Amino acid sequence: MPRLLFAKTGNAVWISHLDLMRVFQRAFRRGGILIRHSQGFTPRAHVSIALPLPVGQESVCELLDFDLAQGVVIPLEEIPARLNATLPSGLHVLAAWPEGRKLRELTHLDAALTLEYDRGFPSGGAAAMEAFFREDTPLPVPKRTKSGMTELDIRPMICSLSCRQTGSQTLELTCRVCAQNPSLNPMLLAEALRLHCPGLAPDFAKVRRLEVLDSQGIPFR
Repeated sequence: MPRLLFAKTGNAVWISHLDLMRVFQRAFRRGGILIRHSQGFTPRAHVSIALPLPVGQESVCELLDFDLAQGVVIPLEEIPARLNATLPSGLHVLAAWPEGRKLRELTHLDAALTLEYDRGFPSGGAAAMEAFFREDTPLPVPKRTKSGMTELDIRPMICSLSCRQTGSQTLELTCRVCAQNPSLNPMLLAEALRLHCPGLAPDFAKVRRLEVLDSQGIPFR
């Protein structure tokens, strides 16, 4: 099944996963790209997005799989331009491949958190934050699941982490975390600071997904 790499930035971060699916299905139609649909009373387009992105977060490494309708032949290199001509601002197809790897091989993701402090970032805070996340004690954080709220120890899911001050009121935290089985939303790192290290808790945090990876740290495509 062909696969697209796309970015979701700017105002597009507020598009929910279900609405994003509809946006792409409409873009395929407007771009003259016929997609295969399931049979039955309510046909469904063969379009799927790996690792749905939480609303409000940016990404430059989203993956979308699709299947052309039977008999449709379109040069793969034309598809990104056709879609980009119809997609709204903030959504941009970066590349396309004729076949993607099996999604179970996607195990980790790299992300950057921008942490903002209204009263200025504490002196020495970057080193203190790295030390906090590298402790070997449990780091429980509430997480909402389909069955309700549960407590999750996120420390084993943090593979690597670094911090650097980027301004008098901002810090960038970059991390590599588990993406599947189990998965960790990088925003929970900011929540962990609020709960367990309030002196370093930000007033505002935003997440940008940078890359998806396999178990060897190779970009997943």
